[in-house]
Amino acid sequence: MLHRRLSLLHAVSLNMSMMVGVGPFVTIPLLLKEMNGPQAMLTWIVGAIVAACDALVWSELAAAFPGSGGTYHFFDVVYGERGIGRALKFLFVWQFLISGPLEMASGMLGFSAYASSIWPSLKLPVLAVGLGRWPLWTITRGHFLAALTMIGLIVLAYRRIEAAGKLMIVLWSGMLATVVWVIAAAWIHADPSIPLDVPPGALELNADHLRGMGLALGLAMYAYFGYYQVCYLGDEVTNPAKVIPRSMSIAIVAVASIYMLMNFGILKAIPWREAMDSQHIASDLIARYDGMGWSHFLSLMVMWTAVAACFAALLGYSRVPYAASVSGHFFRTFAATHPRGDFPHRSLLLMGGIAVVACLADLETVIAALLTTRILIQFIAQICTVIYLRTRPELFAKMPFRMPLYPLPAIVAFVGWSWVFGTTSKLALIIGLASLAAGIVAFVAWDRLRDRALINEA
Repeated sequence: MLHRRLSLLHAVSLNMSMMVGVGPFVTIPLLLKEMNGPQAMLTWIVGAIVAACDALVWSELAAAFPGSGGTYHFFDVVYGERGIGRALKFLFVWQFLISGPLEMASGMLGFSAYASSIWPSLKLPVLAVGLGRWPLWTITRGHFLAALTMIGLIVLAYRRIEAAGKLMIVLWSGMLATVVWVIAAAWIHADPSIPLDVPPGALELNADHLRGMGLALGLAMYAYFGYYQVCYLGDEVTNPAKVIPRSMSIAIVAVASIYMLMNFGILKAIPWREAMDSQHIASDLIARYDGMGWSHFLSLMVMWTAVAACFAALLGYSRVPYAASVSGHFFRTFAATHPRGDFPHRSLLLMGGIAVVACLADLETVIAALLTTRILIQFIAQICTVIYLRTRPELFAKMPFRMPLYPLPAIVAFVGWSWVFGTTSKLALIIGLASLAAGIVAFVAWDRLRDRALINEA
């Protein structure tokens, strides 16, 4: 049985640590490349608006129906065992077994990237897979470092939630120290002579620029991922109707402020044309002004933030298979909790184990697949669920938190996520749609077997 032991401080630290991670440290150059200019920094503002609006969707659902599993739990309460309910719950768990570990793996691969700025030998290949003369997959020493670190996080998370919550605050403190250092260094060394010049025609609204903005927004949303992390542990939050919405609001405002200060500071300390080619932008900033010794120490701090984010993800995401198993929509063996620690230990080992394997993939592929596999069945489906609740007065009446200016925030969130999905790369789109199609086929087969089993029991 799970217990309510997470306070507002725990919830904020969980959300913020999950949000920051290595996201801003690896996406700044990618954003500049996608939009070819410093105007890409406006994407952080747009992303914050979309995240804030989407957080209101999460707040309505989590405050009314706090429970383990986040989106899965919401679908279970709202739709029950009707056809659409069974399908949504199954498809969510299906995609989450892919996207959850991919998200953790992306953090560990970012961890490895910054580690390679200290130990360049981590970039050396160990194994290459391909077809003839066409290489498909190269595994480096850095991939193995990422996988081993993920194993270490599983060991750290394998404990009671209150102990894990205290550890989360320690990791969060290190993350805050890292971003404060980078922001301070950027603004101390800011050079007024460094221009934030926008290339001619870059602000014109045309199909290419809109697609570039969509790709950049996807990267920004990846960096904002995690503002909802506490919702996965709803059964373990004290006074969830108040704590969960407040923790998301505080986290988004704080992290958006951090990103704005960090990004604009870096671009006034390093010319954007140089920054867009950097692989370790934060470490390169420190190396430029303070020397390699401090740069290596900063890399270690960025690696700390990656560990904090992946630890937060592992805590939250391990509750999803557990919640599905308790409700009978996943293998029953994962419904068990640790006999002494009261945490879903088997579910934790499952998600962590898949993440270890995912650490052997390419970072850009991981991020792209993560976005496309999650948007439709989680974010957009949740927005539709909040709208649907307006037609169910018996459920809507139970909602202690209701978004202001409804339906405007829901519309903004819907448009934002749809824009990201519609402008993603062809490869990422294929991965997302293929995983959804495979999930639908698997659901049809699983549902028929389930019906037969019920008939036999009767």
